[in-house]
Amino acid sequence: MEMLTVGQYNLIYNAFSFAIAVMGAATVFLFLGRSQVAHQYKTAVTISGLVTLIAFYHYWRIFDSWESAYTVTESAVKSTGIVFNDAYRYVDWLLTVPLLLLELILVMRLSREETINRGTNLATLAAVMVLLGYPGEISSDVGTRWQWWALSMIPFVAIVFKLVVGLSKSINAQPESVRELVSNARWITLLTWCFYPIVFTFPMLGVSGGTATTIVQVGYTVADILAKAAFGIYIWAIAVRKSEANA
Repeated sequence: MEMLTVGQYNLIYNAFSFAIAVMGAATVFLFLGRSQVAHQYKTAVTISGLVTLIAFYHYWRIFDSWESAYTVTESAVKSTGIVFNDAYRYVDWLLTVPLLLLELILVMRLSREETINRGTNLATLAAVMVLLGYPGEISSDVGTRWQWWALSMIPFVAIVFKLVVGLSKSINAQPESVRELVSNARWITLLTWCFYPIVFTFPMLGVSGGTATTIVQVGYTVADILAKAAFGIYIWAIAVRKSEANA
């Protein structure tokens, strides 16, 4: 295990704790918020709530694993010999990342055929991206990490292309009252997702030890909060606006 300072340990500890609170609160808000949207948008909001619920559970498990991996005194952090299980994060992503894209597709209320085609394609690419990233994440070899990072970027770029180019016509066909909101949701997805490949590269750029661990764990946690809880509430806002406009 990497050597951590007490400050680094506490920063990661508090980030995990904050994520649990945010994901839990967002889950309650989204499930209660289903009553404020029209029937055709309830599925999108439900999926948003499921995303934050899954993230809540996995952050609870990550938090518990983090506590088990170290003992902390006022002056030092020592390993207990129990390995911190970061696989919880990738299991979470494997479930939630495809669902995040489905939220966006469903709230747009496209035709049934287009919803199925775009949803299936984007969700499959997202799952492949996560699976390709995991071998690099658990490797301590810089060359191996770069190799799997590059491979995972292939489906990532494909997703970006489909969101930027593929969805443009569908977004332009949205009702005028929500068109900007839907377009913003696409860009929020892209911007928040860019956190992940950037954070992934820090251990390959000469950052090591407790500093690398802190950047990776806190960076991923901030990205998750924005990409799941904040984005889910934004999807709910779109659903409310479209419901009010009967769009």
